[in-house]
Amino acid sequence: MKIAVVGTGYVGLVTGTCFAETGNAVTCIDIDKTKVEKLSSGEITIYEPGLEKIFLRNLKEERLHFTTSLQEGVKDAEVIFLALPTPPGEDGSADLKYILGVAKELGKIIKPGQYKVIVDKSTVPVGTAEKVEQAIIESAGGEITSGDKDVIAGVFDVVSNPEFLREGVAVDDFMKPDRVVIGTSSEKAKKVMTDLYAPFMRQGNPVIFMDKRSAELTKYAANSFLATKISFMNEIAQLCEKLGADVDMVRRGIGSDDRIGKRFLFPGIGYGGSCFPKDVQALVKSSEDVSYNFKILNAVMQVNQKQKLHLVSKIKKYFNNNLKGKKIALWGLAFKPNTDDIREAPALEIIDALLNEGVTVAAYDPEAMNNVKQLLGEKIIFSGNQYDCLKDADALVIATEWNEFRTPDFLKIVSNLKRKVIFDGRNLFDVNAIRELGFYYESIGRPVVTQ
Repeated sequence: MKIAVVGTGYVGLVTGTCFAETGNAVTCIDIDKTKVEKLSSGEITIYEPGLEKIFLRNLKEERLHFTTSLQEGVKDAEVIFLALPTPPGEDGSADLKYILGVAKELGKIIKPGQYKVIVDKSTVPVGTAEKVEQAIIESAGGEITSGDKDVIAGVFDVVSNPEFLREGVAVDDFMKPDRVVIGTSSEKAKKVMTDLYAPFMRQGNPVIFMDKRSAELTKYAANSFLATKISFMNEIAQLCEKLGADVDMVRRGIGSDDRIGKRFLFPGIGYGGSCFPKDVQALVKSSEDVSYNFKILNAVMQVNQKQKLHLVSKIKKYFNNNLKGKKIALWGLAFKPNTDDIREAPALEIIDALLNEGVTVAAYDPEAMNNVKQLLGEKIIFSGNQYDCLKDADALVIATEWNEFRTPDFLKIVSNLKRKVIFDGRNLFDVNAIRELGFYYESIGRPVVTQ
């Protein structure tokens, strides 16, 4: 099948590469000429484990192409995926200017004679598919604007197909999805999408068809529920600290209940990334637009913002509210491990708070340092490895749970730090083990280890 993917960001590049991997001819389109040149020459523009290998293979075998020309990219495509950014506007609503802009251009390009399925892959508010369809019709000429629904259906259908990719394991998520959600009432579009996804569904996981509005809401509902689950556990962790309970024990106790499940029960310093903050905010705004007060999600946003700075209050208390002149080592800058994505990363808020207190921050992250350098410049020290940033530091702060941070060389930590002090925002270390090593250790929702 011939496929076009508009947008080569995180979702677009993963989508295009994975569809090429199953034998489709895929053309990815982006207005960024420099990015297109890099991708065409074999230089991948995002960090995602497992992606580069199949990207290079499909590029070499000429199943994957890149262009800046929308007309060229969609000319022979049977399916056109819109994988464009939907950043939050000033009021929290998802900005649809990129999607609707491309839709208008498609209206000028699409002609009767070759049926096309246009797929909203981006996370978009309820009603977007209808807006995309209308934008295409309004900008088109000739038969497509006749108002005859049968004629329009013979030319194109707009489908909602939200992505459920997790950064760090996106390739596996795409190739072996636990479900595929498709919003359409068109039998013709259902057939095309069923055939397209058939190679990914051989394990028996379902393709769930529904109306377009329900599909659009499903994505927001899923991310908002997970964000709520995380925030609930962060609240429980706060309560554990005040009551002398251990959140790890509580987590295991409730996670064994099948109705609750074990996933997304790990407390920490809040969620970040490109999805949860934006999607929760957008769903709240969508609710406000129909005069509904989504109280739970408003609380989720408040809890998450507070949680991002929870470690800072612990650090200030330890140093008697006098951090000026102190040096703090920071492990982790990305919002989660196995990605270079720093969007809404808790580490950035911790850094800002520490700098405002007069702290020198030395940081290390396996993948995200270049992105932070572009943002912060020389405001902090960027170290070559996880131990270099510890030299003469008064404490270590852990903000991202990269695997290499889980079993570090504690002798190197001791020999480099001025004080044996660790503030762990991801609960990486066993409390009893760290006690035996003689550290002062504070984590999230667990007993404090004193020296």
